[in-house]
Amino acid sequence: MSDIAIKVENLCKYYRLGIINNGTLFKDIQSYIARYRGKDDPNAKIGISKDSNLEGFWALDGICVDIQQGDRVGIIGKNGAGKSTLLKIISGITTPTKGNIKIKGRISSLLEVGTGFNPELTGRENIYLNGAILGMKKREVDRKIDEIIAFSEIERYIDTPVKRYSSGMYVRLAFSVAAHLDSEILIADEVLAVGDAAFQKKALGKMNELSTGLGRTVLFVSHNMNQIKNLCNRGLLLEKGHLVAYKNVIQDAINIYFSDMESEENLFEWKVDDSIILENFKVKRFYLSFDKKNVIKSSVISNSSDFYVVTIFNVKLYTFHSFRFGIVVYDENNTSVFTSEYTDENISLPETENDIRATVRIPSHFLNEGKYRVEMTASSPAGWIYNPGSTRNPAFNIVIKGGLSDSITWTSRRAGVCAPILKWEVN
Repeated sequence: MSDIAIKVENLCKYYRLGIINNGTLFKDIQSYIARYRGKDDPNAKIGISKDSNLEGFWALDGICVDIQQGDRVGIIGKNGAGKSTLLKIISGITTPTKGNIKIKGRISSLLEVGTGFNPELTGRENIYLNGAILGMKKREVDRKIDEIIAFSEIERYIDTPVKRYSSGMYVRLAFSVAAHLDSEILIADEVLAVGDAAFQKKALGKMNELSTGLGRTVLFVSHNMNQIKNLCNRGLLLEKGHLVAYKNVIQDAINIYFSDMESEENLFEWKVDDSIILENFKVKRFYLSFDKKNVIKSSVISNSSDFYVVTIFNVKLYTFHSFRFGIVVYDENNTSVFTSEYTDENISLPETENDIRATVRIPSHFLNEGKYRVEMTASSPAGWIYNPGSTRNPAFNIVIKGGLSDSITWTSRRAGVCAPILKWEVN
């Protein structure tokens, strides 16, 4: 393998829906014996018989990839693409149906907040527990523990049982343990979606330091393309269990991902995702319009036209005075062009249980020719509801063409992101 840290060969994982999984070993054995004897499953749901057809799906299908030592690989794709399944197999949590994985070095993984933590133990005791799970000797943890605690910034609560920790404290400690133990490969799956912006930045800096300074290999899954772009040097794109692309430049993988999203979705209106259930905030529609009412149907928008971003949503009354939402516009390189929130001006939301319509105008002669992504952001005092840069956010894609100027001088695209026509005076 020489400089190859992880070698994945024809990796496949098949799941059967409806297979025994009752949550306890006793009930699983009960179900297995009943099925073996040809009897009805005593733990089956009402209406499901032993003869019910069990469907299945390939979570991963024929993945082949070589990951070099010191690479920072961003694994991207839609929900259900197989990202977490791939990391669980690499981490040894689950086994593949077919194929092989060869790994050079020890792995520390952080697949979800508090993985491997015992809620009854204190933070300090869980550091030693996690170290033991990852194969560390006690003296090795002794040498690192002060550094781990300092990085987590929860020294005051380190001798408190972790069941009393907030989710943010959980992820601080869990990440600190995974990042400081002596392993050659660090795996992180969407863990930075929890926690404040300052710690997210600190954690990304630590992972960057581990890979560039210490030569560790990092596998990072996130729906936040800004985090992926800032940390990773290579991109691995999955779609429905298949490897779509493995690029040496992370931006190339991101561009393919966004171009696939654009080809599948309505250009000017976000498709409501009913699988996303939020207690205090529900987006009904998010679309583009020329008249604040009707969705734009044309294939392009001229630079010389005003247009509106319209949001129809419902928010619980008790969150009105602390709720914020707005939009972020990204160019085709996933660079943020501008951000706007309704709180930019001194206005308040109407206190009603009915749907609210919010409209913002994007003026003519502002955006240059090109492709853009308009994304909603929303937050409350508890944290982000829709975090800027996340592909989970309500969003749609637009194309701006033409109308750059009335002057015959301009016949091609201007340089830069914006193309404003400013007021000139010549004396």
